[in-house]
Amino acid sequence: MPVITTIDDLKRMHKRRAPKMFYDYTESGSWTEQTFRENTSDFEQIRLRQRVAVDMSDRSTKAQMIGQDVAMPVALAPVGLTGMQCADGEIKAAKAAEKFGVPFTLSTMSICSIEDVAEHTKNPFWFQLYVMQDEEFVDNIIARAKNAGCSALVLTLDLQILGQRHKDLKNGLTAPPKLTITTMINLATKWQWGLGMLQTKRRSFGNIVGHAKGVGDTSSLSSWTAEQFDLRLDWDKIAKLKEKWGGKLILKGILDPEDARKAVEIGADAIIVSNHGGRQLDGALSAIRMLPKIVQAVGNQIEIHMDSGIRSGQDVLKALALGAKGVYIGRAYIYGLGAMGEKGVSTALDVIHKELDVTMALCGRQHVQDLDRDVLLVPENFEGNWA
Repeated sequence: MPVITTIDDLKRMHKRRAPKMFYDYTESGSWTEQTFRENTSDFEQIRLRQRVAVDMSDRSTKAQMIGQDVAMPVALAPVGLTGMQCADGEIKAAKAAEKFGVPFTLSTMSICSIEDVAEHTKNPFWFQLYVMQDEEFVDNIIARAKNAGCSALVLTLDLQILGQRHKDLKNGLTAPPKLTITTMINLATKWQWGLGMLQTKRRSFGNIVGHAKGVGDTSSLSSWTAEQFDLRLDWDKIAKLKEKWGGKLILKGILDPEDARKAVEIGADAIIVSNHGGRQLDGALSAIRMLPKIVQAVGNQIEIHMDSGIRSGQDVLKALALGAKGVYIGRAYIYGLGAMGEKGVSTALDVIHKELDVTMALCGRQHVQDLDRDVLLVPENFEGNWA
């Protein structure tokens, strides 16, 4: 077993062990992938301010996200198809998050169902909802999330229409996948992955198949998903969904101060500054570049979280120092899951936690809540002076 010290170590293992179509699904953005690349490269522009002769003995990364105690202000983001990176992937990721003490967010487009994850965990998890045109399906899945004890609804706003991801199209990544000769040859080389998939009954979209009208198996799933994303989703519908849910509501996909103000107006509990990991609007600014403007606009009125581009504990620290109260990791934990299952997710969390803890200490801060812009060296005009 290689010594794992970075998220990149897990990424390399994931690439070797997972089928190409599922690795590429993780490691891709839309169109030219400019936003996908800048989500990470923009973090590199921000430097850290070293401080010395500060008592570092009583450090803590403990915090809260929407009133929930967390071991560090990091949640596992909702990622579709997680159960195809590794057999029973959502269950394994949720168990790792629970043991570590951070929230897990289950995607609508998960392989393991809401009920599957609830059965294998003890603590409440969060559920992410894509709004579909089928109102009966939406009402039912909200009720299922309530029955499973989910403690927050994460409503994704930036996927009313699907951004084009060239790699997925070329790999035939549909529901179910198109098995070309090239794909089948690649699948045959991933024997460890294949053995895991043979041993599980969970190989379809567990939240949809058997629950959506007219979707009894995978053969009818592709046409249903292609037609179902709600093009009419607007702030009035979001307010109605908030009322239906009745619990903690987090709005994901906010990338503009005006939209952040709208989120405040409807009474959301938190927003996630996010561009869907660069998988939707290519050419949009990175989430970390937009974060300060959104914090300035609404930071004293709503809890602000951030995702897109987090690959290390230092990235976590930079986002927190710029005003986020929590961050989400998606690809970083998926690399671990694809590499080593539940143990890989735990390893990813350990790596990020250690980097956050050590960097915080070397910046002269004992507690994660004390992080602010004073620990950073931010380039002039980092946020941009756009006409």
